[in-house]
Amino acid sequence: MWSSGTTYGSPPLRLSVQGTRHHLNNFVTQLLAAPIAKGERIYCTLLKVIAHKAVPERPGRSEPRVRKRRPKAYPLMTKSRHELHEQLQTA
Repeated sequence: MWSSGTTYGSPPLRLSVQGTRHHLNNFVTQLLAAPIAKGERIYCTLLKVIAHKAVPERPGRSEPRVRKRRPKAYPLMTKSRHELHEQLQTA
């Protein structure tokens, strides 16, 4: 992503991680099968495609780091399931 952004003039921090992963998965078979000279051209094409997947600027998009789910009132399972099942049967 950094190489793509700096080579083609896109801000690297604005490029899509998921878009990059998607395009890399699509190009990887061609890159592995191609000879070195053709592989370099395919790699340049990949960088160009990645550079065009810029994410728009979204100001004020910082989310607080908090846990969404409340802790449950049940205790942790510290014994094996079999032992707990037997314990329930005798109680």
